[in-house]
Amino acid sequence: MPDNSGARERTAYERVRRVTRWSLMVGVFIAGMGALNGLGASSMAGTLSPVKVVSGLLFLVVFAVLYLRITRIAMTRRTAWRELTAAAGVSVAAMLIQDATPWGWGLMAAAWAGVAALNVTTLQAILITLGTTAVAVPLSASGKYMVAASFQLILVCVAITWGNRFQAWFWYVLTAAIAGKEAQTRLAVTEERLRFSRDLHDLIGHSLSAIAVKSEVALKLAHADLDRAVAEMGEVRHLAKESLHEIRTAVRGYRTVDLPAELSSVRAVLEAAGIRCEVHAAADTELPGQASTLLAWVVREGTTNVLRHSSATFCRIDVEPDGGRVRLRMTNDGVRPATERQPGEDGPAGDGSGLAGLADRVAAYGGTLCAGPGRPGEYALTATVPVRGMK
Repeated sequence: MPDNSGARERTAYERVRRVTRWSLMVGVFIAGMGALNGLGASSMAGTLSPVKVVSGLLFLVVFAVLYLRITRIAMTRRTAWRELTAAAGVSVAAMLIQDATPWGWGLMAAAWAGVAALNVTTLQAILITLGTTAVAVPLSASGKYMVAASFQLILVCVAITWGNRFQAWFWYVLTAAIAGKEAQTRLAVTEERLRFSRDLHDLIGHSLSAIAVKSEVALKLAHADLDRAVAEMGEVRHLAKESLHEIRTAVRGYRTVDLPAELSSVRAVLEAAGIRCEVHAAADTELPGQASTLLAWVVREGTTNVLRHSSATFCRIDVEPDGGRVRLRMTNDGVRPATERQPGEDGPAGDGSGLAGLADRVAAYGGTLCAGPGRPGEYALTATVPVRGMK
């Protein structure tokens, strides 16, 4: 079954990316409205000609294509200088050829300012806004319309520029957060590898070095002093057995999971995945090593199911004594309605193969494990194991 937690993250990421792209597209809409207003004003003034219609539509299409490319590149925190230069030229050409009128072709220049100011400083964005207005007003309005056109263009430039800059800033923060989370995951894996390699070196590094030295000595003595060579090889055999014992002990130690440590670990993992986690464990609950390890495996399997097979936003873990036994209960709110489940899916546990094996392990120690829906929208995993008789 696919990892639904990862799918949710990717879906949210793609949703924000699409919203950001569409928000930046408002400049194309404003430029299009300016073009239609400009052509409409020329028609009402009786100055509209086929040349103005064809050139105006051509300018609008070229500008829209350039605008789309500029925004796509800007979302990668780069600046499309060639496209910006070409779009500026298209805007100026449109204002030169078409009739000067308020709310007309000057809006194309305002849309250009909105994307030109995406990856620049605040001061540069202000200069772009003022510079665009200073160039566009004389070209897009004349006479008594100059003051109105100036006010309109400044207003539109400021609105588009700072609206786009806010959307871009939000996108950059999101991508930085995702990159930070991925880096944190890679760092955790690297630290675990370093810890394991350090422990392994400390455990058998000396023994292997001694084996190498004694083997070399035995090889040199094989023809000169056979008895000493045999004794040295006996030492090699002894060191090899000790090293094997130490490796087995280390592996057994890594397989032994401590319940308090596992509870702390899964809480951090769940909260990192955006799932609020509460852990309630009785302070006076004393668990033998086997019971602690067994319940830790239950917590690990339950956490895996929450992350992989549910849409949970909250998880609660309770550990409490029950006579001569101890009960662990994990509940989460990640049960999806039956209409949203995939064929064959029976809730957060998926096909239950992991829980089936875990149930057999718990039963082997005289315990019980059950999992299934609890209250509406809730899924519960409960394990009860005996405390007496365990080591």
